[in-house]
Amino acid sequence: MQRLGLSFFTRRARTYRLTDETCSRVVWLEGRPIMPDAGHMVLGLLALPNGSHSSAWLLPGAVDGAPVSIDYYRRLAQTAERGKLDFFFIADRPSVRLDRMDIWSRAPSYTNILEPITLLAAVAGATTHIGLGATASTSFFEPYNVARQFASLDHISGGRAAWNVVTGSSDESARNFGQPHLPPHEERYARAREFVEVVMSLWDTWEDDAFVYDHATGLSYLPEKFHPTHHHGRFFDIDGGLNIGRTPQGRPVIIQAGASETGKQLAAETAEIVFGPSASMKAAQDFYSDVKGRVARHGRDADSLKILSGISIVLGATEAEAREKAARWHDYVHPDVARVWIGEDLEADLMDLPLDEPIPEDRIPISARMHRAYADEIIAMVRAGLTLREICRRYNRSRAVLCGTPMQIADLMEEWVSAKACDGFMLSPLTLPACLEEFIDQVIPELQRRGLFRTDYEGRTLRDHLGLKWPQHRRFTERTL
Repeated sequence: MQRLGLSFFTRRARTYRLTDETCSRVVWLEGRPIMPDAGHMVLGLLALPNGSHSSAWLLPGAVDGAPVSIDYYRRLAQTAERGKLDFFFIADRPSVRLDRMDIWSRAPSYTNILEPITLLAAVAGATTHIGLGATASTSFFEPYNVARQFASLDHISGGRAAWNVVTGSSDESARNFGQPHLPPHEERYARAREFVEVVMSLWDTWEDDAFVYDHATGLSYLPEKFHPTHHHGRFFDIDGGLNIGRTPQGRPVIIQAGASETGKQLAAETAEIVFGPSASMKAAQDFYSDVKGRVARHGRDADSLKILSGISIVLGATEAEAREKAARWHDYVHPDVARVWIGEDLEADLMDLPLDEPIPEDRIPISARMHRAYADEIIAMVRAGLTLREICRRYNRSRAVLCGTPMQIADLMEEWVSAKACDGFMLSPLTLPACLEEFIDQVIPELQRRGLFRTDYEGRTLRDHLGLKWPQHRRFTERTL
């Protein structure tokens, strides 16, 4: 798990301290800051089958077979909806880890899982309001398929779909799609930019009122309200249009998580939700200011993009109890799993290294091809002199681990949003369903009491929840100007 450095900040002449313990970011308060009236924070749930802890499937309360159980996911989504969360999110990795399968069998992340869009279509029927987001890679799929699948999900759910734009993260995934290796980072993002442009065009194939079902004239739709996509670019050639009408929320919401320069630029141009860092408040504030500034330079309203910091929360009656619980969970992690997990994100082989010595500098790659943000986080800990064992206990893929009481957690969440470090949070429970149920039952009521989070949904679509404007049909707007 991740452990962050000691930090202090002052608000209204009072000093607040964040402790540096096994679980980081526990806040001790003499009073709590008052949140400005800026609307409620945004909360999403990352629904990994048993949780984001590398040994989540072994922890007490874990459900065997959860990754392929529709009923299990429906219950998770219903719990999140009971807490009025904005959206329920399914991440994806379309491959099996082939190297060291004996080790990965102890931490079966993204193995024996359901395809996410199919899964969310089933979850849609068991929920009524919560948004439904899924990952689909621009490196492995075709724009028409992605546009059609997410448009269908938006119709099925009544306007609750969101697409997380990713460029791929492993050579194993690439080989499943006929590619020997992932393309270089810059090329992947060039393809992603063109891919998103094509998808957005396809989502605007039909005007909002194109389907009239006029029995008197015998017309089901008006041909003049059909706008084909004629795209001939570096990566794609498309002539045609979607055979499904414009969706209930105009188009699905776009999510993006790139932390590199090209990733942030793509987010500023196209995204409406961005997953930001939470390694420290300063890093989060810098990211927030940077990306929001880029959004404005593209002629967009800064509030049209919501930045969410990833957090994992461990609750207890006291801060010490919460820390002790998290430490107990870490004891389930096999040492080989810790080594291979850190090595995968660092893109280096660490299996021969002793746990209680620092990672040698010569093991650090010159540049990361896959997850640059994850590699940079590990490299920072290596250069701070931490041992491999210490890094294993602290690293949590750019998500802060918050341990404490419900009041302490609410205090810290409030402070981050107030300080413009984020617009809300991507919740990544270490173990499910327990951590989610505790958060919904204990932290959400405290956030509601402070006026920081909704007590009921304001509308029916994900755009309603996020306060995003209805997206104008691009071709219709052009034609009428």
